[in-house]
Amino acid sequence: MRRKALSLIVTGLLMVLPAASQVFETIPLPPAQKTGGMPVMEAFQLRKSQRSFSAKEITPQQLSNVLWAAYGVNRPEGLRTVPAAKEWYEYDIYVMKTDGWYLYEPKSHSLQKMGNEDLRAYGGTQDFVKVAPVILVFVADFDRMTGTTDEIRVFYSAVDVGYISQNVYLCCASEGLATIVLGQVDKAKAHEVLKLRPNQRVILSQPVAYPGQ
Repeated sequence: MRRKALSLIVTGLLMVLPAASQVFETIPLPPAQKTGGMPVMEAFQLRKSQRSFSAKEITPQQLSNVLWAAYGVNRPEGLRTVPAAKEWYEYDIYVMKTDGWYLYEPKSHSLQKMGNEDLRAYGGTQDFVKVAPVILVFVADFDRMTGTTDEIRVFYSAVDVGYISQNVYLCCASEGLATIVLGQVDKAKAHEVLKLRPNQRVILSQPVAYPGQ
């Protein structure tokens, strides 16, 4: 009887453990380049959505810069490059690459490898998406948004992903990279392959690549 009870407890714990429990490897990113770069007004001028991508891999430095711009820590107290209601910071950024899929960890500015599978086919429903060597998937964790209603959670998660995706746009403009934010994602399938918990919601995706011909 005790063994059965213990088994049920262990099973329950495994069901609620965060995705970090599945980490195979933690990969430090190069420090983000926080000085220099393109003047912000020039980045605004060049910011655009593109649907033609090169399959050429972007550099680790470029990926580091994009992720830090999107959601990195920019102050000693742990605040980020984007605002967040009540400092919930409810977003996780999953990174789909040719060699596997990863979770961005802002505090250590690292990638946590979650699996070796190439999941880019689940990053969007259009054919052009799969060419990009990197696809960012923005996942809102409603469990972090405590003390409020689902209506408010939906509203603020929609607001917050706008800040994140626009930062990616501007960083890509500065880096000479192509990107587009996508709502056309099979969210149920992406939720499944990313092994998300019930209260984690796939909201948008955003491929990042060199421009295609």
